[in-house]
Amino acid sequence: MKKMFLGTNWKMNKTTAEGLSYTDALTDIISKYPEFEFFIIPPYVQLWKIRELIDSKKSTLKLGAQNVHYEDAGQFTGEISPTQLKEIGVDILEIGHSERRQYFNETDYTVNLKTLAALKHGFTPLVCIGDSMQDKKYGVSKEVLARQLKIALHDVPADAIGKFWVAYEPVWAIGVNGIPAEAPLVNDIHNHLRDVTVELYGEAGRGIPLLFGGSVNIDNARQYAPFENVNGLFIGRSAWQPDSFEAIMKSLHETLA
Repeated sequence: MKKMFLGTNWKMNKTTAEGLSYTDALTDIISKYPEFEFFIIPPYVQLWKIRELIDSKKSTLKLGAQNVHYEDAGQFTGEISPTQLKEIGVDILEIGHSERRQYFNETDYTVNLKTLAALKHGFTPLVCIGDSMQDKKYGVSKEVLARQLKIALHDVPADAIGKFWVAYEPVWAIGVNGIPAEAPLVNDIHNHLRDVTVELYGEAGRGIPLLFGGSVNIDNARQYAPFENVNGLFIGRSAWQPDSFEAIMKSLHETLA
């Protein structure tokens, strides 16, 4: 069975009590699916408590933060540094989510700075890239995504392969009004992204995990997962309840067996 990364970003949802209840249930569920690597990305204010819970249960569940600044310290009100997240014991740093780009002035170049900072401090950067509906309409999605990926990985050395992940999240497919992507399109884009990683790193570039996120649910997860260059699924609201997330796990287990 191929290795798959399965995780979810809660965005600005769940109270700490809700987050702890969810995590407690999820750590029990994932023990039944050792073939997958799981992660959750809660809001900042819950990270300490959830880290403690994961450790107390000796779970393999990875914990992520939704953003990070590229400086270790400084006059950046409202930001959180990699050193502060390191102290909590965070494993993964989500970088460049489309909402950060759209609402908070994230650029391809700050994504690169944050990726380098995350690697410097021993985190796993989860680098997010995505095309807009306008990009898709005009047939330039592949060019846009290649540009984002190349800038994000600028100066990232080949010996870092295996220490960072890339998530393709089409802007038009995420959120409440997202349009689920058709499986052939996902396969085509992920094959293109693999070509880009090979262009950047040679054959070693095939070792970079490529995750797909965008209105992933129990129906389409089974279609995406078997593709050679889909190495994981970054799931939204379909994974925000333990039972619905478990249903996806079970479906993928049966599909990939």
